[in-house]
Amino acid sequence: VQLQASGGGLVQPGGSLRLSCSASGIMFRLARMDWYRQAPGKQREWVALITSNFTTDYAESVKGRFTISRDNVRRNLYPQMNNLMPEDTAVYYCSTKNGLFWGQGTLVTVSS
Repeated sequence: VQLQASGGGLVQPGGSLRLSCSASGIMFRLARMDWYRQAPGKQREWVALITSNFTTDYAESVKGRFTISRDNVRRNLYPQMNNLMPEDTAVYYCSTKNGLFWGQGTLVTVSS
């Protein structure tokens, strides 16, 4: 199983960023996919999920700002992050199989 996250970078507060995660080695269309993040000096925290039937859920800290979608043909996951705040600065990871598999992470820095 390989999960490849990308799309991170530097963005100003209030800005937007779209991440992506490509997956191989799994039946992607059947897989629940999760996003986590780890801020500097903090524990990794769960951010969002999307199930195989496109049900989504979000951590309270990102509700109303982040959305997550998936493309089962391209086997990609797309977290869209809007109205970013400095506290969103973290390495963002995609994961599946209840945390059994992880991507390498992509760094998002929100700063002016």
